[in-house]
Amino acid sequence: MQRVLITGANRGLGLEFTRQFLERGECVFACCRNPEAAVRLGELKSVYRKQLEIVEMDVSDFESIRRSHEVVKTHTGVIDILINNAGVYSIYGSKEPSEHLGTLRFEDALKVFRINAVAPIIVVQEYLDLLVASSGAKIVGISTGYASLSLNTKGFPYYYSASKAAMNMFMRSLSVEVKKWGITAVLLDPGWVQTDMGGPGAPLTPKQSVEGMIRVIDAIKPEQSGCFLNWRGETVPW
Repeated sequence: MQRVLITGANRGLGLEFTRQFLERGECVFACCRNPEAAVRLGELKSVYRKQLEIVEMDVSDFESIRRSHEVVKTHTGVIDILINNAGVYSIYGSKEPSEHLGTLRFEDALKVFRINAVAPIIVVQEYLDLLVASSGAKIVGISTGYASLSLNTKGFPYYYSASKAAMNMFMRSLSVEVKKWGITAVLLDPGWVQTDMGGPGAPLTPKQSVEGMIRVIDAIKPEQSGCFLNWRGETVPW
């Protein structure tokens, strides 16, 4: 049984990661801002009482991340897989970004960067002791094709794409530093998925995307640390 920690686990890809890892027998720490409102996580908890712990974590708040670590440590001394999934598409959460020249603001950009770019590395930093305690832990950053500089030929959303590209750079640097502990760090593009962020017209269901990403996570080798792959395991251009 592996111990898996997932941020943003109350809906979308995070919820589907939680469901699929539970179904295959793993122990999951499902983190979200408001556990009491996470109805679907609560439904999973009623089925997987011994495997699932729902943990309060607001990734934009350092003290909340620290407190979540204290809670998780009461249940386990090891995290084998950490999935940094929590993120926002715009300053309004999952709503379509509306920023364009003439409306850009420091405060708005920094809000998105705090959650999408900086929070994942802070979460890893706080949970590093539990990752080091694993034998070959894996850190996964849920990125996007919008983070690719090469693919941006038509103008991606300013804050979202730039914040995800920044997360990619954080993860590349991290992948080098954590090698000494046998930890592998990778970036995954889930594709265009039918979530609150992706919308109902997306070609992929959360089930399809997460099934693919879990296959990639299972198969990833230490020598691939720092790579950027899609849900099929194909390389995404930087």
